Amino acid sequence: MKDKIIDFLRLLTSFLRDKFHQYNTKLPYIISIILALIIVVIGINVFIELTNTLSSDTVANYDGKITEFVISYRTPELNKILQFITNLGDLYGYIVITTICSILFYFKFKNWHYVVQLVFVIIISGLSNLALKEVINRARPTAEHLVSVQTLSYPSGHAMSATAFYGFLIYLFYFLKINKWLKISLIFLCSFLIVSIGISRIYLGVHFPSDIAGGIIAGTIWLMFCILIFNIIDLFRREEEGLPKED
Repeated sequence: MKDKIIDFLRLLTSFLRDKFHQYNTKLPYIISIILALIIVVIGINVFIELTNTLSSDTVANYDGKITEFVISYRTPELNKILQFITNLGDLYGYIVITTICSILFYFKFKNWHYVVQLVFVIIISGLSNLALKEVINRARPTAEHLVSVQTLSYPSGHAMSATAFYGFLIYLFYFLKINKWLKISLIFLCSFLIVSIGISRIYLGVHFPSDIAGGIIAGTIWLMFCILIFNIIDLFRREEEGLPKED
């Protein structure tokens, strides 16, 4: 998959270079990044338009029934488990996991680019979520909150950040040269965390199901944007340094 993306970007930049080489050899890359930004902005606008349905009776009914179903399973033991899971999608959880992954990527695979990319994904994802919350301005559910919250509700910051962060780890693990079963296990674990963190926010009473859906959609948009940009930057670096294409 990565090779196909790189090949596509090579074709695109070659085409743009032929058209704009008289201006600047770096211009094709700049244009490619601008195009990616335009696509993401359009995607965000579509996402915001879709939030207009949040006030509809259909979504309200959907949110209410699913929330009632999820919180009906509350027990003291399960409360502790879901609070732990939700912490894996919080600031301190990301600090711990990012530190572990950074040590692995830098010392085991000798690749500091992964470290920088991972930190970039989570920081900008969090900032983007805060901006979206302010624009949409949806209040939290009235259900009993089992954890404290200060920000607005939609889209879920935990769901958005988990999708972007653990989704990017899935992307990295997929291409790392490691044991097949270890790779499958890590990808499954990250996928499980994305889903379970989202469910935990409903269980803890701090998000509507539609908040989680919106967070996953927004996180996926951001994840795809980052993967595209990182591949463009990697292509640019390899073109400048005359490096061969990765296997």
